[in-house]
Amino acid sequence: MIRVAFSVTNCICYDQRVLKMAETVSNLGCNITLIGRRSGDCCIDNIVPFKTRRFKMIFHKGFLFYMFFNIRLLFHLLFHNYTVLVANDLDTLLPNYLASKIKHLPLVYDSHEYFTGVPEIQGRLFVKRVWTAIEKRIFPRLKFVITVSESIASKYKEEYGILPHVIRNYARSAANIRPVSRDQLGISEEHLLLILQGAGINIDRGGEELIEAIGRTENVSLLILGSGDILHTLKEKVSILNLSHRVRFLPRMPWIEMMRYTKASDAGVALDKDTNPNYRFSLPNKLFDYISAGIPVIASGLPEVAAMINKLRCGIIIHEVNPDEISKAAKKLKDDRNMLNKLKQNAVIASQSVNWENEKMKVIEVYKNLINRVYK
Repeated sequence: MIRVAFSVTNCICYDQRVLKMAETVSNLGCNITLIGRRSGDCCIDNIVPFKTRRFKMIFHKGFLFYMFFNIRLLFHLLFHNYTVLVANDLDTLLPNYLASKIKHLPLVYDSHEYFTGVPEIQGRLFVKRVWTAIEKRIFPRLKFVITVSESIASKYKEEYGILPHVIRNYARSAANIRPVSRDQLGISEEHLLLILQGAGINIDRGGEELIEAIGRTENVSLLILGSGDILHTLKEKVSILNLSHRVRFLPRMPWIEMMRYTKASDAGVALDKDTNPNYRFSLPNKLFDYISAGIPVIASGLPEVAAMINKLRCGIIIHEVNPDEISKAAKKLKDDRNMLNKLKQNAVIASQSVNWENEKMKVIEVYKNLINRVYK
């Protein structure tokens, strides 16, 4: 049996792309192991249907975390019997590449983002140089590369002469998921209910401006569901503006449970700013969760996001992420129920084609090609 090891530094129980990829490859008859780290409450309530290996780390962020994680990952891959290695993002690529060369194993690189353009390393010259050096050294030697948007694929083609397979991170179908009720949420049916969800509620993603917009807009409530670097800041802002009765925070949760809250909402928000290359080229996961839930999107005008929403006619694009523009978009949806219902209808129609059930066929093609080239 072909034994495939997926490596990721995120919590393996909440990384939806890794879980969907692993499930798809498993259905090809492969044996799957997910390799990650222990982190807080990761995997306490979320059971993963695959073998897992999670490293207990002394350091949880920064240079020392990545150094020790990569060392542990390398030794694990060298001394365990895998036949295909999958590196998810640049922070797992080096040990996977070294192990693949030493053991003569095929390697798949799945780039979830334009890693050297993420906001966390902009302005940190040494850190960016290290990651860029690793990428420049390894990327031109890769044979199987996957990424999440046409813009990122084009950027890699421009830089390294390799055009990755584009497999967008479409959501699974949520048609059979039952939403929570407004009574359970304690939110009036008269209110327009917005949701900001995801595992990356971080800097420059419009969270602060969104809360200010809620404060300026009557009869609009907000759910913030997930995890991220600025949640503490957002909670402080809600307290200062006295918005606790209209802004609710919910912890990260398994995808099906999260989608119950998403489907209960009237619209989702995706307000990433054009402050770094990664956001500029991205197609955030939450965008496809909103479409799967059949709700429209209020989004910033990033190229990939705007093109998707305009094509599907399922949302409102704002051209500047500020409280006034967000408030205007929310008022449009609140005051024009015909418009809201039409956008919801368009999202439902879009979800019938823009879903993982269709997109995973590209995954099957990539891995069948790999298996045939290497093992047949």
